[in-house]
Parts: sequence; C-alpha cells; structure tokens
Amino acid sequence: MKKVALITGSSRGIGAATAEMLARAGYAVCINYIEREDAAQALCEKLRAAGCEAICHQADVADREAVFQMVARIERELGPVTLLVSNAGIAEQRLFQDIDPAWWERIFAVNLGGAYHSAQAVLPRMLHEHSGCIVFVSSIWGSHGASCETAYAATKHALIGLGRSLAAELAPSGIRVNVVAPGVIDTDMVQVLGRETLDSLAKEVVPMGRLGRAEEIARAVLYLADEASYTTGQVLQCDGGFFIG
Repeated sequence: MKKVALITGSSRGIGAATAEMLARAGYAVCINYIEREDAAQALCEKLRAAGCEAICHQADVADREAVFQMVARIERELGPVTLLVSNAGIAEQRLFQDIDPAWWERIFAVNLGGAYHSAQAVLPRMLHEHSGCIVFVSSIWGSHGASCETAYAATKHALIGLGRSLAAELAPSGIRVNVVAPGVIDTDMVQVLGRETLDSLAKEVVPMGRLGRAEEIARAVLYLADEASYTTGQVLQCDGGFFIG
C-alpha cells in the first residue's frame, strides 16, 4: 500500500525535519502550514527536486472544516493517509495568573483541538483499510510540567492521554497510536529563551550536554511509523536524559 503522510505544522522546525525524513523514506507527504507559505513551498520544491512526492496545504488545524478539506485534497492527489503526525503547536511563556481566556482557548484549540480534528479526518480511511499509524508530538513538559508553561504543559499532557486512550481503542482495528515527547530541541520555538539560557540548559541540565536536533525527533517518528510494528500506546521521550526514570 502506498505510504502517505500528513505532518501538521511542517513548514519549519520538527515538522519540517519530519516531513523531509519521511519523504526521503518513501512517503508521499503533505506539508501543512498556517502562515509560512514561503518556507512550506521551499521545502516542497526541495523534496520534489529530489524525486519525492510532496504537496503543500495551508490550514489552521484549529479549524475543523479546513482540516477535513485538507485531508480530502490529500486523498485526491496522493491517496489515503497512512500516517498522521500531529505536530502543529503553539507556545508562549506566561505566569498562570496572566493567562487570559482568549490565549487559553487558542492554545487548546491548536495543540489539542488540532490533534482531535486531524485524527478524526484521517480515521475513516484507516478504519476501512484496517491499518494506519498516528503519532502525536507532545513534550517533556506534558509529563513533568513546567513553571510559566502551564497552558502549554496542560495541552501536551492531554495529548499523552489522548494518545494512550486512542491506542487502546484502535488497536483491534490494526491502527497504532504513539506519542513522541521531545525535550529542549534547538528550533525557532525555543529561541525566545535566549542563547545564554539555552547554552546553560545544555551544559548544566541535559546529561548529554547539548540540545536536541529536529532531525533526531524526526527519526523517532520514522521509527514509530516504520519499525515499531508491535508498539502502540507508548510515549517515546527524546530529551537527552533531561528526565530519567
């Protein structure tokens, strides 16, 4: 069966690295973005030039209709989605008492609602085929929590619960669901912390002595998709030893 992957939030960072790795591993990929059309198109052209099959599609994953329209296009142009990588997410550091209702609702709509919409959009064909794989991208903060990251951590913790529960529900239908929980990965999202803080984290907190690379998370996703055929309902923590045990 043709391998087709939808990677949400894949114009940059972990999502872009995952889209590229999957494409080079033989997947036809859909690169989803909300604002960075330039980056998404550049990645799409790069992959096509390398002989890969790729399309770009703008959609806010918080918009259910937009997500279903995106999946319908993928099915028409590439084929049924066999792998969903629900990666799209937003973050912002705020004290809990400074979180206004609009931000609380938006971060849940994107980080958790996006996973909900995307999974429901691809599941009908997966259920029909009795086959498929879903990987939710969470975070170490989803398991351990983080000061000034309460809203973000809450959404990422919810993704872990969703992944484990959906895995149990879908296993009899031949569909596997797992979660990747990255640590501090050197992407645009963490640059707000500042280089000095990031360097300090790498040297003083991460046992491996460095930040993670987006390609390393992409490889974890590829492993769960293509190699871990007897693995479902698991959380693969990729954090350089940040949290052990």
